[in-house]
Amino acid sequence: MILYFHGFDATSPGNHEKMRQLQFVDPDVRLISYSTLHPKYDMQYLLNEVSRQLTQSDDPAPLAIGVGLGGYWAERIGFLNGLKTVMINPNLHPEDNMLGKIDRPEEYADIASKCVSQFREKHKGRGMCILSRQDEVHDNQAVASILAPFYPIVWDEEQRHKFPSLAAHLAEIKAFKEQQ
Repeated sequence: MILYFHGFDATSPGNHEKMRQLQFVDPDVRLISYSTLHPKYDMQYLLNEVSRQLTQSDDPAPLAIGVGLGGYWAERIGFLNGLKTVMINPNLHPEDNMLGKIDRPEEYADIASKCVSQFREKHKGRGMCILSRQDEVHDNQAVASILAPFYPIVWDEEQRHKFPSLAAHLAEIKAFKEQQ
C-alpha cells in the first residue's frame, strides 16, 4: 500500500496522474487528503486517517509518499506511524514560505517544536528524498543539505516542483519499498 500525500495544490489534476503512476510500484495507492489551510487540525486528522488506512491493509511494508507540502507531512506522519517515507521536493519550512497562503503558518513551527526531538535521526534509513534540480519553488540544494545526513538523495534533472512525471524514479521507489 502507498499512502500518497498531495501538495498544497490539493485539487491539481497532477495528483491523480501521480497516483496512477505509483500503481506501477503497488496497485494499492490511497490518497491522503487534508485541508492544507489549518496545520494543527491537519496533523491530528492525518494521524487518524493514516491509522485508519493502516488497519484496512495487510501490506507488511506500506509506504508514505508526499510531494511538496505533502512531503512535509509524509515525513512526519510516516515517522510517527513507523512507515518508510519517500519525499519528493519536500517543503521543509512551510512556516516560512506559506505566508499568505494558509491561515496560521506559525502552526507549522509549533508542530515542529512538538514533534519528537531529532526525529530524522530516529527515522534514518527509513526515508528517501527525490529532489528536482529544476524546482522553481524551493532551493533544493538547501533541502539536500538538511536531509542528506538522514536519507539518500536522488536528483532529477528534468522535473519541476510539482514533479508531474515519476516514471524515471518508479523502479527506485519500488526497490526502496521492498527493501528490508
